[in-house]
This record gives sequence, C-alpha cells and structure tokens, in this order.
Amino acid sequence: MTDTYKPSWVPEENDNKFACRVMRGVEGGHDGMSEKQGAAKPASAPAYVRHKKMTVDDYVEGVVSGNRMVLSRAITLVESNAAVHFEMAQQVIQKLLPYTGKSKRVGITGVPGAGKSTFIEALGTQLCKDGHKVAVLAVDPSSTVTKGSILGDKTRMEQLARQPNAFIRPSPSGGTLGGLTRKSRETLLLCEAAGYDTILVETVGVGQSETTVRSMVDFFLLVVLTGAGDELQGMKKGVMELADAIVVNKADGDNKPRAEVTKAEYERILYFIRQATDHWTTHAYTCSAYTGEGIMPLWNDVVEKFMQQGWGNGVLAERRKQQTLSWVYSMVEEHLHNLFYRAPEIISCKSAIEDAVIAGKLSATMAVQKLIDTFSSKKFTDNSYKQSSPFEIR
Repeated sequence: MTDTYKPSWVPEENDNKFACRVMRGVEGGHDGMSEKQGAAKPASAPAYVRHKKMTVDDYVEGVVSGNRMVLSRAITLVESNAAVHFEMAQQVIQKLLPYTGKSKRVGITGVPGAGKSTFIEALGTQLCKDGHKVAVLAVDPSSTVTKGSILGDKTRMEQLARQPNAFIRPSPSGGTLGGLTRKSRETLLLCEAAGYDTILVETVGVGQSETTVRSMVDFFLLVVLTGAGDELQGMKKGVMELADAIVVNKADGDNKPRAEVTKAEYERILYFIRQATDHWTTHAYTCSAYTGEGIMPLWNDVVEKFMQQGWGNGVLAERRKQQTLSWVYSMVEEHLHNLFYRAPEIISCKSAIEDAVIAGKLSATMAVQKLIDTFSSKKFTDNSYKQSSPFEIR
C-alpha cells in the first residue's frame, strides 16, 4: 500500500497490526472483459429519443404511445425554470389535453413517518397486478437553505418500481406551500395522456398547507398514526376537513388494538366536522401497509365507491371544473407576483425602501404603498414587463 492510497484512519506507524489495504483500480479491462471489448452497446432507441433535441410532435407522439423515456423528458421540460422551455412545454400540454381527464386522481397525505410511501407501494403494486397502470407523483420537500431535494421516494418503493405498469416520479416542491404547483398539475396531465388510469399523489405532509392537494385530485386520503394526540388535538388539524377518508396505518401486531382505538377516536371527531365532499360521509379505517391487510378493501369499498358515486351524481365533474378555474387564477397570481418582483423599477428602489423600513424612517404600510405606486406608474404594455414574465401568452 502506497502513501497515495493510505486511508485517513491508518496511524502514522502503519505497522503489521493493520491488515486493511486500499487496492488500486484495475486498469484496462475488468469483470472478465478485455480492454478492447468495452461495455455492451444498448439496443437502438427511437429517433426522437436518441436525438438531443426533440420537437413538440416528438414529445406528443412519445407520450401518447406510452414511451416512459419520452414521458420522463416531457416532465423534465415542464419542470424546467428556463424561459426557453416554457413555450414548448405549453404547446406539448395543449396538444395532449384531448388525451387527459380519464384517470382516478388520488391525493395521499399524512405526517412524516405515517408510512405514506409504504402504503402507496402496497396499493400501487396490487393495482398493477390487477391490470391497472399506476403513476406515482411523489413530491419531495425542498430545503429552504440549499434549495435542494433528496428525491429518494422512488428508492423506498422497490417492489412497485419493478412493476412494468408503474411510473414513479419524485419531484421537488421548490419551497411551495403544500409542495404542489403548476408543474405538478401539468405532470399529472402528462401521465394521464400516457395512459395511466390511476394517479397517486404523495404530498410533503405538513398539515394545513395540504389545501393545495385538494385543488388537483378527486379523492383525498389522510394517513394517520396511533398516539398522535387526544381528540381535541385531532380536531385542530385543519387537514381533516379536506379528507374523504382517514386511514390509521400500521395496524398490525401489538399495535392493532391501539389502531382500532384511534380509529374510533377519529370517527367521533368526524361527527363534528363538515364533510369534504357533498353527498359523501367521511369515515376512518385501519390498515397495515407492512402486511397489506386492509389496503385493497379500502380501495375497492371506499375509493372505487366514491368515484362511481361522484361521477354518477355530477359532484366530481363539477369539482374538476372548479379545479381547472382555480388553476387558471393561481397562475394569474403567480404571473403577477413575477411581474412585480422582476420589474426594473421595483428592483432599483427595493433596497432603499427596505433600508428605510429597517431604520424606522418608514412604516411597513407606507413602504407597501410606495412599492405599489412605483409599480403602478409604469404602463403594463411596456415591453420590459412582458419580457420579465414566464407566463406570457402569445
């Protein structure tokens, strides 16, 4: 062993008491292959996959045909923050709209550690075995410090990832409250266009910010645990008012009796809470994502019944209409937000106004008024404002 490959934990003496060695890498061939052989070439991919640059029609053709690689690239295009990708992404979405709207959209949320990923894996695997095509959109929380995300949810769904009818896409929340933005909605549409009949959306799971989830799914499921507080604590959880069903997970082994008690507590709480969906009564259930007990009865007897009843009485059709309109106006708000903060006049005066507020020379209300007056004094037809917005409609 040379000093170059000496581990940091080996003492200076480096005597015979230490049997560990760091071996050099094998130069040339390896694993029984000669240096000339090299790695095996992958099978030839379709032209639109091999090419670095794809057209709108390439994306549309690939997604509709169910090509997973093209679907992944289309989602990456939608998630891109680059202004040059925005227009192409919207053209792709527009052409794929006729192929969307035919799936069951289910949002699944709960506190960290409730077993959401394990629950989704157990449910998704069984649905795939039953002939369904399942897409899982796992929203991963982004760090407010580094802005990064681990995106490790897929590695925790080992069995589901092996199913040929499953597609798992971890996406960063980007710091958005609730972890669901325009990009997540458009990703859902792409998966529907690719033929996935069941969309499971796993959210960040941070309590009352989950209001955003309701604005894009048909059925909203809250996964809870035993020992999460008394009944009064449960009533304080605003997310319960949005749930179409509550399931107490990890109801197995010695924890099963406690799960039944927790289920009864939530049933009492639900009696005093307004129902999330018209003509539907929310109830609590138990399941074990580890053993699989209670998973499919929950889907068949609750979710499927909800879908059948909701489409039959028109509740889900009306919900989707309202969700689409809500989507429109949420994008208007995002557009105005970007329009304001990217305006050159706001950028130039922002620091001075902030300094005046911190120094106590200007009240917060007056600071807001000055910023608004500065912004309003510029005509909205100015080209500088158009260029600053990623939502420009042409």
